[in-house]
Parts: sequence; C-alpha cells; structure tokens
Amino acid sequence: MSEQTVRLTVAQATIRFLANQYSERDGLRQRLIPVSLGIFGHGNVAGLGQALLQADIDHESTDEPGSMPYILSRNEQGAVHTAVGFARARNRTQTYAVTTSIGPGATNMVTGAALATINRIPVLLLPADGFANRAATPLLQELERTDAGDVSVNDAFRPVSRYFDRVQRPEQLPAALLGAMRVLTDVAETGAVTVCFPQDVQAEAYDWPAALFAPRVWRLARPQAEPALLDRAAELIKNAQRPLIVAGGGVHYSQAEDALRDFVDQTRIPVGLTQAGKGALLDDHPLCLGAVGSTGTTAANAIAREADLVIGIGTRYSDFTTASRSAFQHPDVRFVNVNVAGLDSIKESGLPLLADARDSLTGLASRLSGHRTEDGYRSKITELKAEWDKIVDDACHPAVRVDGGAPDGSAHLLSQNEVIGMVNEHSDPRDVVVCAAGSMPGDLHKLWRTRDVGGYHVEYGYSCMGYEIAGGLGVRLADPSRDVFVMVGDGSYLMLASELVTAIQEDVKLVVILVQNHGFASIGSLSESLGSQRFGTRYRHRGASGRLDGDFLPIDLAANAASLGAEVITAGTADEFVAAIKAAKRAERSVVIHVETDPFIDAPDSRSWWDVPVSEVSTLESTQQAYKSYRDHKSDQRIYLDSVD
Repeated sequence: MSEQTVRLTVAQATIRFLANQYSERDGLRQRLIPVSLGIFGHGNVAGLGQALLQADIDHESTDEPGSMPYILSRNEQGAVHTAVGFARARNRTQTYAVTTSIGPGATNMVTGAALATINRIPVLLLPADGFANRAATPLLQELERTDAGDVSVNDAFRPVSRYFDRVQRPEQLPAALLGAMRVLTDVAETGAVTVCFPQDVQAEAYDWPAALFAPRVWRLARPQAEPALLDRAAELIKNAQRPLIVAGGGVHYSQAEDALRDFVDQTRIPVGLTQAGKGALLDDHPLCLGAVGSTGTTAANAIAREADLVIGIGTRYSDFTTASRSAFQHPDVRFVNVNVAGLDSIKESGLPLLADARDSLTGLASRLSGHRTEDGYRSKITELKAEWDKIVDDACHPAVRVDGGAPDGSAHLLSQNEVIGMVNEHSDPRDVVVCAAGSMPGDLHKLWRTRDVGGYHVEYGYSCMGYEIAGGLGVRLADPSRDVFVMVGDGSYLMLASELVTAIQEDVKLVVILVQNHGFASIGSLSESLGSQRFGTRYRHRGASGRLDGDFLPIDLAANAASLGAEVITAGTADEFVAAIKAAKRAERSVVIHVETDPFIDAPDSRSWWDVPVSEVSTLESTQQAYKSYRDHKSDQRIYLDSVD
C-alpha cells in the first residue's frame, strides 16, 4: 500500500508543519510556534506570504491545527526582538517565526539573530534567498562574488545562528525543519535558528508524506546531575564559611524560583542576581542581596568579595556579573556551577553540575538537611542589605534637587533614579519592566525592586539599542494580563521606535517611559570615566569649536510618538510623572510618557569595576588620570584556575 501524500508548495508545507509542532514540559503541552511575524518583499510574498494567507483562510479559528496567525512588523530587526521578548517571557517553551524577503530584509535580522543566540533564546528565522536554479541571475539585491557562486548575504547568519540550513530542493525540507525544531527545543544549545528559502523553491510543488504534518511533540529536557557530583557540591557547601549564590537566567528558564527560595530558606545562603536572573529571588527576601557585579549593589559586591564558595545557578558569568573577574577576591574561592550548558558549567574552573537548575537545587537540599550558614554571617548580610536599601531610597527620593539641568538652564529636572523609583512604586507588582541599552539597564539592575518572578525583563547579553519597544511588544503578547512598562532613552528610541506602530496595529497596550536626556547618557558617562570627556555623545548642534557642543537639537520626541498613533503624556515634575503613570495604567491603548532627565546625576556607585581599556598614551590629562585608575583596578583582576577536586 503506497504512503499517503499531500501536494503542497515548499512554503505551504513549511507553514503546515510549523502549525503542528508542540513543546511539552512538566505535562504542559502548547504550540511551539503559535504566531509568525515579518515583512513581505519580492523574495517571500509569493511563497511564504501566499502560504500564510492560505493558512489564514483555510483555518479561521486560531485553535485549529494548521493555523498560523501573522503579524505585520515595521522593521525586520524589530520583528526578531518581538519574538525574543515573547520567547523569554514564556521561559523558552514557545517562540515566533519571522519571515523576510531577500537582501536588506534578511540582513536586517542579523542583529536580532545575534541577540537571540547570545542570550540563548529560541527564535525561528525564515529569510528568502536567491533563485536555486539561477535562471535569472543576477537578481535584484543579489550578492555576486568572484570566488564563490553559492554564497548569498544570508550566509551572514551562520556565525550568529545555532542552526543554519538552506533548502535548495523540496526533498531537503523535512530534514531542515526537524533539525530546526531540535535546536529550538534544546535547553542547552538553543538560540537563533535560520532556514533560508530560495524564492523559486518556496513556490515549487511536491508530493509530501502526510506523516510530515502529523502533530509532533518536542519535550524540553530536565537533565539530571550525577549523584556523585551532587555529593561533592554538598560537601563544598558544608565546608564553606561564606558561600554566595549567583542566580542567572537559567533559574527562570527552569522555573526553579520556588526551589531556589526553599533552598535559601533552608541553608540561609545569600543570593546575588545577574541581569537575566533578577527576580529569581524577590527583593524583599531577607537573603536577597540584589544585583551582583559591575552594576551590582554594594551589599552583593561586599559579600562577593569575601565569598569562599560561589554557587552559580544558570549563569554564564558575563563580565558584568564577575566585574571583569574582579568581584571574587577570596584567595581560596571555589565555584560550583549548576547549568544545562557544558560551556557554562566549567567556567571559573568550577565543579560542573551539568543539569537542570530546579532538580539540582532539590537534590542539593536533600543532601544539606540541617545545614545552614552561621548567625554572624547572616547578621552581616542583614546589615549590608539595610545599608543598600537606604542608598536606594535616597537616590529615588532625593532631599535636594540641583538647578540648571534643563536645556534652557531654568528648571529642576528629575533624575533617572527618581523616574525608575516612581515607576517601580506606582506600577503593580505583576507589571513587567522592559529595557535593554544605555544607562538604564545598569540603573534598573541596582535600583529596581522586583516583586514578581516575571516582573523584570532587561536584555543585557547583547545590550541592543532598539530592543526595548519591540521586545516589550513580545512580552505583552506573551502575557496580556500584565502591563508592560518599556523604559527607553532617546538614543534607543531613535534607533527603533517603529514597532510602536505594530503595537497599535495589534491593539496591544504598552506603557513607554521615554526618557530624553539629549544624547547617549551611558556612553557619555563611560567616556568621561575613561578620560574622553563625553566626546561625540551629545545631541547638539556643531559649535564654534567644530565639535558637538553647541545648542541642544530641537528634537520633539513627544510629537514623534504622537504621530505614530500613541497617546502621549509629558511630565516635568514628580507629581506630573506619578499622575501620568496612573493615567497610563487606566488607559486601554499604548501610552508614551515623555520626561526629560538630568544626564549628569548617576545611580549610586556599585563599588565595582568593568574592564574597558583606557588609552595608555595621551596628551590629555583626563585620559592620563583615567589610565592610572585603570591600572589600579587591573591589579584586582583574576583568572580562576584552581580545581575543586
């Protein structure tokens, strides 16, 4: 008996296949790819575009197998950011597919692909490609090379994708799609998955085995730690005098927040949080020290400096987390690393618990029954935490404001610290704050008091300007029951504000806090600390000196946001800003709150360091002084090579 077949184009087969893929973890089964996004061009409109239209018409209910709702984006990079925001908010159990045309439509996605892979967030990218048959070459937007005939601009995706394939023939499609699903659901090796589709192949028909379109379930694994390694880790913890947990994003992806809290309550070991890990233990917990590292709290960094054992859970130990390997200064410090990724499990020469965070914490807890840190250690933690809480209160509620920060030098300007504090206090605990680049991620890391495990979403693996609004859209799509507060500076807003239109199109409410400080505040501050005097970081006219030190540019971002269809509220005082937050909470559509802040008021010092090289030779005194400070900090930098065995 011959196998049943279905005649479809390659594009139609792709959409039907994707609509029947499911993920499952802990008994919860759901569509792996419930929605697609993108922008159509000549490379995909007749292929994937037609297939999406046909799926939409054939399946009126989004609950029916075979449906694939489509969201029209405004920028291909923004579409990937939206997919990343959605996937991260869903703890990597679901994601979106993004389709684009060839040429710039495809290459616009490369930055988004890098962001996804660096942050280890699954996204499916379906860029169009040139003609496989080469009948009409050279095509519009085709890259011609003299040294290779099979290279296109899509090859730029190879180094930033976890999986890359190009479907040159219909027969290749099943293997490509199955390979893509494997990586999207691999808890250790996930990231951007790119499958390129030559535009002629997209429209080519083929008789597909019907089994290709049967519902398929991909189970998200919970790798188990070796019992002997759990025993060794428990022994190290028992022998440690000043242990510290560094909780990363892997705690969230494993949904191990309850297990972490129970483990901390049992052992009384304090916790420092990475950017991705913030919220893994809520800020009101007595053993939560808040952010750790270069943008950390003084409490977490003081404990880190003296820690003799660091228990990394789901962290990749970025340079911000380790303060460029200067955070942990105990001469005999050792590391225990709980991580599903082999690459991360061996960092800092740690004991590698290559395993799921939730199950590993449960296994360690059973081995540490009755063990807890000493009273004196906990008293110090309480004291340091109280000191930092007062620092945060003083920064967010200053007794005195400085005059002259406004462009005309006439008014009091709110500080960014105050803005963060007011959003934190007047939003609901389940609301989500979203940010990515500039000075705000570091300030949020220090100052934001997370009240819900899903309430903090800062992209800081790639720190990509322009992620904020697009990523916030994905977060809100992932959970419409939460208001999403997008914190974005004028620099990032000008990079990629277009997805605000997509949010309005889809009737998805965002609250965008648009902070205008007339320049790149973060890099300006860094430039000054490195002796480069904020050169080239301000939004000003070119002055008589030939540099950008003239009058402020007449940028009206409030008017810009209004022109995109958002409701806009301008706030200049604390009372106006609080009233704006309350109005935005009541609103049913997207609101942009525009506020000018003083770029010269920094967040509290973390008493930490970040390794950014300073010019070794300079005629500028400012650079000379910065280099001296740099050399002093470099003396604290360490490479951890001592094994725990």
